[in-house]
Amino acid sequence: MNDPALPEDIAAMSFEDALAELEGIVRRLEGGQVKLDDAIQSYERGAQLKRHCEKKLNEAQQRVDRIVVGPDGGVTVAPAKLD
Repeated sequence: MNDPALPEDIAAMSFEDALAELEGIVRRLEGGQVKLDDAIQSYERGAQLKRHCEKKLNEAQQRVDRIVVGPDGGVTVAPAKLD
């Protein structure tokens, strides 16, 4: 389930790889030693990486379940409430 708006290389990244690249971009931009054109391209890629990370986190949240013990002692699984 890839986002067609994302470049293929980003869409194929794991959450951890995308986050690491995003952190590197932030460090370079915060350093202030990036030329304007490079900064704009880095910002655009960073926005794509951020969107990809958010999507991965949302997918993970949807898969997380919590175990609930009912009043009768029965065990069921319910969607996690992570908000």
